[in-house]
Amino acid sequence: MRKNIDLQNILPHREPMLMTDEVLEINHDSVTTKFLVKPDNIFCENGKFNEAGLIENCAQTCSTITGQNHFIDDENTDVIGFISNIKKVKIHALPGCGEEIICKARLLSEFENICHIACESFAGEQLLLEAEMVMFLQKISG
Repeated sequence: MRKNIDLQNILPHREPMLMTDEVLEINHDSVTTKFLVKPDNIFCENGKFNEAGLIENCAQTCSTITGQNHFIDDENTDVIGFISNIKKVKIHALPGCGEEIICKARLLSEFENICHIACESFAGEQLLLEAEMVMFLQKISG
């Protein structure tokens, strides 16, 4: 299990679009991340973190599974990942702005450069979202 991962080395996202703060656990086929929804987050509306924000948090968590094995060094990677398909999304509840989200993703299948990943997010014990996404990895030439 890897620790002390700088998410900026895995994800291309930067503020204000970075929706994952910390990797709590990660291995080849699963990851758990933490994200504190700050009240000034671009996805906060009427005191709630909206659906688009929940899906983006899930997508970034899923991307850490696919991106973790493609470091060249601390600042470079040899691939870029894309969401090629969102197979399903079920929103159960919206967290309040100021709440912490724990997101868990697991690799369901992998074939060459295509990964099928399931994801769930929680605020405390409350299930917020269930989703399945297909990620596509493309080699960066250079």
